[in-house]
Amino acid sequence: MVNDIIADSLTRLRNASMRRLESTTLYYAKIVVSILEVFKSKGFIKEYSVKDENGKQSILVQLAYDERGKSVINEIKRISKPGRRVYKGRSELKRFKNGYGIIVVSTSRGVIANEEAYKANVGGEALCSIW
Repeated sequence: MVNDIIADSLTRLRNASMRRLESTTLYYAKIVVSILEVFKSKGFIKEYSVKDENGKQSILVQLAYDERGKSVINEIKRISKPGRRVYKGRSELKRFKNGYGIIVVSTSRGVIANEEAYKANVGGEALCSIW
């Protein structure tokens, strides 16, 4: 079993986008589904669906590419790790990569992008960044 399911999911997405694959499969976890929902709303992935095979759930993710076939994901990084949690206050969440990227934040209002956390006046654990 994987110790850090978020890092494993981000690595699978990074590797699939570098190889220009159409889709990839991730392990199922509620937190991963929440992160994928943020990615989908910001246009970094096309679609995702939860599959149930023989009692084991997995997530099938359709990756997004631009009109030239280049991946929409330039960089995807894990910020907060199991050994070192990183928390950011509201003031630290204003902009990331000049507005081109997002930081996914786990707040008391759920898993949301940094812009929504700033508008909602909340901080939280910075899970990952993508641009």
